[in-house]
Amino acid sequence: MSAVNHTKLTHAMFILTGIPGQDNTHLWISIAFCFMYAISIVGNSFILFIVKTDPNLHEPMYIFLSLLAVTDFGLSIATIPTILGIYLFKSKEINLSACFAQLFFIHTLQCFESFILLLMAFDRFIAICNPLRYASILTLPRIPMMGLVCVLRGVVLMMPFPLLLKKYAYCRDNVLSHSYCLHQAVMQLACSDITVNYIYGIFTTLFTLGLDLLLILLSYVMILKTALSVASCKECLRALNTCVSHICAVLLFYTGEISLTAIHRSGVSSSHLLAILMGYVSLLVPPLMNPIIYSLKSKHLRASIIRVFSK
Repeated sequence: MSAVNHTKLTHAMFILTGIPGQDNTHLWISIAFCFMYAISIVGNSFILFIVKTDPNLHEPMYIFLSLLAVTDFGLSIATIPTILGIYLFKSKEINLSACFAQLFFIHTLQCFESFILLLMAFDRFIAICNPLRYASILTLPRIPMMGLVCVLRGVVLMMPFPLLLKKYAYCRDNVLSHSYCLHQAVMQLACSDITVNYIYGIFTTLFTLGLDLLLILLSYVMILKTALSVASCKECLRALNTCVSHICAVLLFYTGEISLTAIHRSGVSSSHLLAILMGYVSLLVPPLMNPIIYSLKSKHLRASIIRVFSK
């Protein structure tokens, strides 16, 4: 009988949240978001075009970059409908199935991005610490296998999120804390015991973001150790310069993700606005900045771009 009552009380819709107290500036906010999305989509699409059409870029480093561009493109597409729906059309409602689908794609793509950044760190580690074996370790046939591992890990680990959330009744306040659906926000609205989700959420965070970041840091410790052991200061700086764009991408991604996770886990009500802003930073800034950073810092990519525009 209680199960029937819970079913009757379950909300059919969630209400998404914009920036509190900024209803009068929604038009200007929407213009800013449209501008960011346009740059993200065009920039990542252009990276894919350049890598695909230039045979000189058919190397592991740039293939990983193209995978990163695909992931960033996907993250932009996954969040466009709800974010622009709020600020352009004042459409704040989202049904449960659409919400669960969106959170699955967002978390899965973030898991992809974390793993791709790890692969890019591994690429730099081999290139600097063991350059003679670079061509034999990172062969082109192995790249698709690494991509497959990335996809399988993300899908397998994130699939339980929507499956677990579908089993709950949502009889509390149905207002979400972001302009899109996240597992951390949705599970807080369930009127059931969410211990399993809470524990599994911590596990996936540690096993994906935590483990990947730890391995990236270890790879850079080894890179720095190798670079400092080089006799020539010029060669040392040249080796480290190839890592600058990747370091920027790592900082952009993990700073936003770790900050947002910490805010959600703290449960402090006064940090609601901060959580909303950090949510936008974690999802919108990496896809926006990664193409710009790599275009500016990668000499070969920059040369390819110049050749395209000079034709």
